Amino acid sequence: MPALSVPAECVQTLAGPSAFRETLLAQIASARRRILITALYLQDDDAGREVLDALYTAHTAHPQLEIAVYVDWHRAQRGLIGQRESAGNAARYQAMAKQFGPGVPVYGVPVQRRELLGVFHFKGFVIDDAVLYSGASLNDVYLERHGRYRLDRYHLIHSRELADSFAALLKNVLRTSPAVCPLDSADIPSRAALRPEIAKLRKVLARAQYDFTAAPRQAGAVSITPLIGLGARDNALNRTLLQLIMQARHELVLLTPYFNLPGPLRHALRRRIKAGCRVTIVLGDKTANDFYIPPEAPFKTIGALPYLYETNLRRFCKTNQGAIDAGMLAVHIWKDGSNTFHLKGLLVDDDCALLTGHNLNPRAWRLDLENGLLIRDPEKRLIGQHRSELAGFLAKTTRLTHYEEIEPIDAYPQPVQRLIRRLAHVKADRLINRIL
Repeated sequence: MPALSVPAECVQTLAGPSAFRETLLAQIASARRRILITALYLQDDDAGREVLDALYTAHTAHPQLEIAVYVDWHRAQRGLIGQRESAGNAARYQAMAKQFGPGVPVYGVPVQRRELLGVFHFKGFVIDDAVLYSGASLNDVYLERHGRYRLDRYHLIHSRELADSFAALLKNVLRTSPAVCPLDSADIPSRAALRPEIAKLRKVLARAQYDFTAAPRQAGAVSITPLIGLGARDNALNRTLLQLIMQARHELVLLTPYFNLPGPLRHALRRRIKAGCRVTIVLGDKTANDFYIPPEAPFKTIGALPYLYETNLRRFCKTNQGAIDAGMLAVHIWKDGSNTFHLKGLLVDDDCALLTGHNLNPRAWRLDLENGLLIRDPEKRLIGQHRSELAGFLAKTTRLTHYEEIEPIDAYPQPVQRLIRRLAHVKADRLINRIL
């Protein structure tokens, strides 16, 4: 695959959400040329306001800075799930623009006409000649404010060519679309008015690629290929995910927050296990899922999702119990108090890594706009960073020895049991899994 050659010392793995927040704010404060931010959402809470304040401060100090924020159009205009209706985060963007004036535009990207059918799940922060890459969005829990965190992966890569490729895609593909409109203005077009433009944008995004000049990998460097994907057909990111799994020879590590693997990935995993490749899956306990609702709290339908994911996991482990017994499949369940888990990506044979916001689920496979960075490291210059990162994740996990260690449906709260059985009775659980 075409790639950029990046010196290995220019790739840094950050330790956790606090380091991510500190690095992001420090990079914004030191920027002199450009700050381009993409995330599912920039929340109207303490952490989100801290980031917005930092952007306005940077603009005031250096008016020549190119600043732009891209978030999902739908997500920005609604409140949190389960809470009362509101104008969403867009109200904060408009208030800040009214108070401080122009200079920090926030654009909404509508990948589909409705949020249920696809969102802007594109990740990355371009600051001058660096790319800060993480699957995290921007709010209190992702940035570890107020004593809680949602664990993700965080990498800082210094490469002008990589930063330029990210910036070019944002400016030449997203910014030129009439469907992508400012959210910091009260004059936001209606969904109906944008319908034809959204359809056009989706077609453009399905064909989009990062623009860069490929270069042979130099000694002491790694190869990095930026990838983008939308839809189930001719999706470069999906294709790379599948090929990485199918080509794993000795060891494969898969990270996912929601255990709901697309069929192609699930079948590829089973073939790798049968071929003698050791597979490690790291995922969060259902209580570490961001949709989890404690049994003592009022039940909402959305609270059944962690249990649906766990039933998928139990079924998968039961099918592959022989591989678990033989040590060819290791399933690690992460839990750390009331904190939550949002890791995703692959580590393959100590010489390939995929950094991505892709959740490795059918929704990411078919509906959402996703991106990622494929790092190939034949000299194993980054092996220490990868192993240290993985060890940090595994330190808070429990390794399963048998599928019966996972709770059966009979042990779930009664409202969850009723809902899951009702869905299974009409076979709606299969449809739901395809859009989760």
